[in-house]
Parts: sequence; C-alpha cells; structure tokens
Amino acid sequence: MGHHTFDADRADKLEEAQRRYRFLSAEELLWALSPDGDETVADLGSGTGFYTDDVAPTVDHVYAVDIQDAMHDYYREKGVPENVDLVTSGVDDLPLDSDSLDAAFSTMTYHEFANEQALSELSRVLASQGTLVIVDWAASGSGSHGPPVDERYSATETTSALRQHGFTVEFEAVRPETFLVTASAE
Repeated sequence: MGHHTFDADRADKLEEAQRRYRFLSAEELLWALSPDGDETVADLGSGTGFYTDDVAPTVDHVYAVDIQDAMHDYYREKGVPENVDLVTSGVDDLPLDSDSLDAAFSTMTYHEFANEQALSELSRVLASQGTLVIVDWAASGSGSHGPPVDERYSATETTSALRQHGFTVEFEAVRPETFLVTASAE
C-alpha cells in the first residue's frame, strides 16, 4: 500500500474549517482525547496546526510533529501557540523520550505513517494508559475526499495493528468517509 503525503503547496486547504470540521469536529477530537489540562500530547502529522490549535488550549504541552518543514513554516507564519513545539520528524523515529506522552492523535494522517516501526514508536513514547486517537479516511469511503481509496486502511485493519502493538482499543466508529479509533497504551 502506498503512503500518500499531503502536498505542502496545498497547505491553505488544510485551513478550510468548514471542510475539515465536516469530517472531524474540534469537539469530537477533544471528546476522544478527554484532556484534563496537565497532559503532554503529540499531534502526529500536524500540518498547518489546524487541529493542534484546537487541542493546545486544553493541555499543558503539544508536540506538533510533521515530516515536512514547509508545513512548520506555514504554521510559524500563522502563529504557533506558546505551549506548542514544532518537531520535524516521521512517526517512525520520534525524537521524544520513552513514556513521555500522555496522549497522541492523528487526524487524517494515519495512512501516511501506518507501519510496524511507527506503531512501535508510538508504543514507546506513550506512557502506560496513554491515549492514542486516530481519525483517518476509511478504506470503505468513496474516495471523493482525501487520498485514493487504495492508500487507506479500514478501522478493522487499524484496530488489529494497534492490538498487535500492545494497545487496548477503547472505542471505534466508522462513518461514511472516515473512522475514529481511541486506544490506550499498556
């Protein structure tokens, strides 16, 4: 399966709130994360910081992780909250300490990093009982939004991979174009 990475030249599209919230609202993301204000969280594939900006006011610290420097440049121009650190890295080699995250979330980027090494890294950096939230384009979707259907995963494939890496799946929802999974680290 190919791994589609969003074109940084189209970063403005990532700031279209009406389009983005159609597939995942800020309220739904915050419900899935359930922050209490003291957490250290990573946004995996943070892009322009669209969802990072929704989470940052509700937690202590956020690492905005993206593999593309151009996305961080865009976020800097937009304005990065004080409690957000920009991290240029792939999910498969996170420059974070073991057990250093209380939570991590991926919004429409799981298909970009879904592999054995990335899931092992997430298991390493999430503290025991840490929360992992994945919202991504569903393999059962039409393909009219997001990456091509053949580059997507199903919720079942995702939950199976998470379980194989020591996560306990807490919640799963499949919608017409996307799925949402919450899991906790062992």
